Amino acid sequence: MSKKGYSRPGLFGTMKHYDADGNFIGESRPGWLGSMENYDANGNKTGESRPGWLGSMENYDANGNKIGESRPDCFGNMNHYNENGHKTGHSDKGIFGGWNHFDE
Repeated sequence: MSKKGYSRPGLFGTMKHYDADGNFIGESRPGWLGSMENYDANGNKTGESRPGWLGSMENYDANGNKIGESRPDCFGNMNHYNENGHKTGHSDKGIFGGWNHFDE
C-alpha cells in the first residue's frame, strides 16, 4: 500500500488534489444535488462523482461511463472500487480536513 496523493478543501466547496510529491493535479467542484465535477490541472473536465446509496459516490468519466464507486467504511473513511467491483484503494480523513489517498 503506497500513498497516492492527498486532497485538501479549497474555496466555495472545492477540493484541491495533489500527487504524493505535492504537485497540483486537479480539483473537484460542487455540482447539482450533491455531485462533484472533476477537473485536471489544466481545467479540463475529467469526470463527475454522484451520490449513491448509503453514503457512496458513483464515479463517471467525462463521457458519462461509470468507472467505479467509493463507499464509506465504519470509521468514516472511503474504500474505492473499479467498475468490476474490485477494491483499488482507500482514502483516510486528514487531521485538518481533506483526505489522504492510498493504493491497494
